[in-house]
Order: sequence, then structure tokens, then C-alpha cells
Amino acid sequence: QVHFEESGGGSVQAGGSLKLSCALSGPIFTSCGLGWYFQAPGKEREEVSSITLDGTTTYADSVKGRFSISQDKAKNTYYLQMNSLKVEDTGVYYCATRTWVRLTSGRTTCRPLGDWGQGTQVAVSS
Repeated sequence: QVHFEESGGGSVQAGGSLKLSCALSGPIFTSCGLGWYFQAPGKEREEVSSITLDGTTTYADSVKGRFSISQDKAKNTYYLQMNSLKVEDTGVYYCATRTWVRLTSGRTTCRPLGDWGQGTQVAVSS
């Protein structure tokens, strides 16, 4: 299966920037593509951004306008550029491929596959 290697985290002052990288062991084949997930201490993991194979991107309201997701398919690598960082951005960031899931309503949606890596730690100080 595909493995993930997140890197690029570190400590930064509020207002600063970081660029996270997600190196995959192989290519993504499903149209759902890949997502970046954030887990604050004591909180549930949540999707902050995603990018599909055709390049469509999504952002959580909390990061919209500050974060930008991108990909380099040739390198099997995905990025999360984080600007204007806030203290509340502190936590662990994971990347994960997404897959189609059918809801009880019959609608389908993209969800993380669940094969989580170690993630990369981000610490934003004031």
C-alpha cells in the first residue's frame, strides 16, 4: 500500500510561514486525490485542505486564504503552504489519500483512507 512521509514542520512565530511536504511511495489513482489533516492536542483530526487528481482544491474555513495545497505528480509529492500562521494552527499535520465512500443517503463523498503516517509537528508561538 501507499505510505506517507510528512516533513517540513517546525516552530514559527505567529504570522510566519511553513511549507509542509508529503512524499508518497507511489502514485494516487483515485479521483479523490489527497488531503491534509490537522489534529490539535485533545481534538479530533479534521481535514484542512484537499486536492483531487484534476487539481480541484478545497479548504476549511479556518485556513481559507492562508493555506495553499499543491502537487508534483512526477515526484509523487504534495505540499501545503501555510502563511499567516496562528497559535491555533499548532498541532500535528498528516497527509492521506482519500477514497469514495457511499453515505446512507446514497450520496458519495471523499474520505481519508485511514492509513495514517507519523505526521509532522507544527508549533506556532505568539
